[in-house]
Amino acid sequence: MKVAIINFSGNVGKTTVARHLLLPRIKDAELISVESLNAGEGEGQAMRGRQFGELQEYLQTIDNAVVDIGASNVEELLELMQKYRGSHEDFDVFVVPTVPALKQQQDTIATLIELARLGVPRPKVRLLFNMIHSAADLPAHFDLVRGFLKAKPIATENAACHLSANEVYGRIRGSNTDLATLARDTTDYKALIVKTKDTAERLALAQKLATRRLASGVVPELDACFAALGLGSGTATDMMPLPAQAK
Repeated sequence: MKVAIINFSGNVGKTTVARHLLLPRIKDAELISVESLNAGEGEGQAMRGRQFGELQEYLQTIDNAVVDIGASNVEELLELMQKYRGSHEDFDVFVVPTVPALKQQQDTIATLIELARLGVPRPKVRLLFNMIHSAADLPAHFDLVRGFLKAKPIATENAACHLSANEVYGRIRGSNTDLATLARDTTDYKALIVKTKDTAERLALAQKLATRRLASGVVPELDACFAALGLGSGTATDMMPLPAQAK
């Protein structure tokens, strides 16, 4: 299973989707950040043909991958896919996250149009509604992109494929923390807080407790969103249930 997360727009949660939704649930998947391909060459530089060639060659050598395509590289990557005819077929699915903001919805529509022009069939393009509270928010907050898809059904949408905004992503940004592992932590932080007299240590333990609570709340939502994507074979279906935790 090889999945690309793509959108012309930034600030739609591509990295959150890649790292916290897809990577832990696709068995033995490798995370590839396209923006990191330009590391050391200066920000804002376009992806070179050689780099894209190396990417598609590498994809032939592995079974499962989650490819996080940074917004600064999307246009160049799609142009290179046109040159490397048929290279879009290296991906089983293109996940396109979108958020309620008008500009991001407009960019989402542009992304869907470009994928269709490449020849990516509708079943391989999955829309993901991000930063909402519930599926009930979809009609009010995503009327632009949903109206477009109603007129031009070039991507699949499922109201159950949604994620809400959650501060836990900010709390663990920059770390390699896996949310499911964090949620399964059974440490009795309250007991440790009672035992220590150091204020700074108490605060650090309280922060860990709060982060675990947030993770415990968001993991079931991630599981449900992943199920709604319907990625099928090649995915991890044996995620361990959350245990009863210490206080």
